[in-house]
Amino acid sequence: MAGTGGSPLLRSPSPVMNTMPTPPSAAVFDVEAASGARRLGIKPAADAGAAFVLESKGKWWHAGFHLTTAIVGPTVLTLPYALRGMGWALGLVALTAVAAVTFYAYYLMSRVLDHCEAHGRRHIRFRELAADIMYSDLAPNGPLKLYHFIIVVAVVLSLLSQLPSFHSLRYINLGSLLLSFGYTILVSAACIRAGALSDVPEKDYSLSSSNSEKTFNAFLSISILASVFGNGILPEIQATLAPPAAGKMMKALVLCYTVVLFTFYLPAITGYWAFGSQVQSNVLQSLMPDKGPSLAPTWLLGLAVVLVLLQLLAIALVYSQVAYEIMEKSSADAARGRFSRRNVAPRVALRTAYVAACAFVAAMLPFFGDIVGVVGAVGFIPLDFVLPVVMYNMALAPPRRSPVYLANVAIMVVFTGVGLIGAVASVRKLVLDAGQFKLFSGNVVD
Repeated sequence: MAGTGGSPLLRSPSPVMNTMPTPPSAAVFDVEAASGARRLGIKPAADAGAAFVLESKGKWWHAGFHLTTAIVGPTVLTLPYALRGMGWALGLVALTAVAAVTFYAYYLMSRVLDHCEAHGRRHIRFRELAADIMYSDLAPNGPLKLYHFIIVVAVVLSLLSQLPSFHSLRYINLGSLLLSFGYTILVSAACIRAGALSDVPEKDYSLSSSNSEKTFNAFLSISILASVFGNGILPEIQATLAPPAAGKMMKALVLCYTVVLFTFYLPAITGYWAFGSQVQSNVLQSLMPDKGPSLAPTWLLGLAVVLVLLQLLAIALVYSQVAYEIMEKSSADAARGRFSRRNVAPRVALRTAYVAACAFVAAMLPFFGDIVGVVGAVGFIPLDFVLPVVMYNMALAPPRRSPVYLANVAIMVVFTGVGLIGAVASVRKLVLDAGQFKLFSGNVVD
């Protein structure tokens, strides 16, 4: 898409959207529904998923709370393990580079959402944005397919999941932000104490002597970093902002990444310093070894674990909102009240069943570090590093020789390659460790 002209798809609002009234709380553009309405000459039915789950009432700091909960979680405890595969210099450079690229990519995604809204097409879901920007050009006559894989860890979420909307989680996510500070400080303090003990083995920061092993470990580490920084629900978070949303997401991202700088670098540096190349995929395993005493006070580690578990509830709630919106789009009636018997009954049944299924899968697959690498390579690298820059170039169409366009192409090429190699490295690591894994294990590795 050359020159300064916009994509033909984006130069003017859709004819369907010119004739459709904007729903009161969240305007939506569904490719299949809109095209079907145009053919039949009828107005699409009100979208209960958008109206109930993704209500647009939030302030920019509420979006910051949501973003922080979506990005900052217990996966930060894998960061020392990620540094192990690259060493001090390359590891910290990679951590900083991934932070910078994800911030830039999320900013571009927000710009694309603002651009589409300015042209009369407000998107509140990734699938709608992709369909508008990419799908109609690439496969205009084919069926739009959607695959959402949401894996959450939950036992007591069946009650919390009945909170009706994303916006209603704003104070829970503020609590999540504070919890992330809490366990990050506790775990980092424990690592400093463990590293300062006189009877610990000498620290070894050397990398593998095998070039192939060194390469695979480095790309596995990058995949872990991508997963830790991953956030596949930015459109849904931006949809919770009260209009006009333009500019508010930048403030929310700054708030989020201020928290990220503290909660990511502190455990990454202290954990790798304390345990070097012997650090486990979850640094808590290194602090609480199977053989021998804990390397930090029991009360401190116990409190850190409690804070981690509490934050997992908030994270699961945030990522579940996408599934809840999809379910309520089909099961709820937007013409009836949110708390009417007609809508409450299917909400309770479907959300409870969803939480039970997720808890079953999470308990069955206790492969924390290795699974994080696979998810990062296969899921988060395409979604958070590649798609935002591609969509920006397609939607806003900067000149092909402009620095922005060239930088976006470079990011796309580099991280596509990283994702492919990282996927191979992550699956390889999973296969190598498969003999240690047990389904429904009481430990991460038996």
